[in-house]
This record gives sequence, structure tokens and C-alpha cells, in this order.
Amino acid sequence: MAPATYLCPFSKLLSPASLPSSSAVQPKFYIWEPPHDIPDWLQVGLTLGTSIFLWIYLIKQHNEDVLAYQRRNGLG
Repeated sequence: MAPATYLCPFSKLLSPASLPSSSAVQPKFYIWEPPHDIPDWLQVGLTLGTSIFLWIYLIKQHNEDVLAYQRRNGLG
């Protein structure tokens, strides 16, 4: 058998790739960006509120940990 008969099923794999024309290519995904000139006040409020809550919780937890450390080591 000639080597060409072995390659017959794979002939498309060996041919050079062709790219589609630019007019036939359409984007599959489109990312919509909101306008940046108007802030999203709900998102701003939630972000700021969450940040303030986490800082207050962190400081409160730190103060409790310091008091527990001082009690445990007889410093306070």
C-alpha cells in the first residue's frame, strides 16, 4: 500500500488552515459597560456601608482580643 492511502482520512488535517473573511466573523460575546459619568449610588452605598461595618467589627474584635490577652497574662 502506498503511504497516500494511509493519509486519506487525515487529508483535511494536513491541509493549511484558512481563516474566515472579516465580514463573516461576528463576536460571540459582547460585554456591555455601564456609562461611567453617572455613579451607581446603590453600589456605592453598599460598598461604603460594608467597608465601614467591617472596619468597626475589626476594631471591636481587636479590642476584645487585647483585653483577653491582658487578662490571661495578668497585665491589666
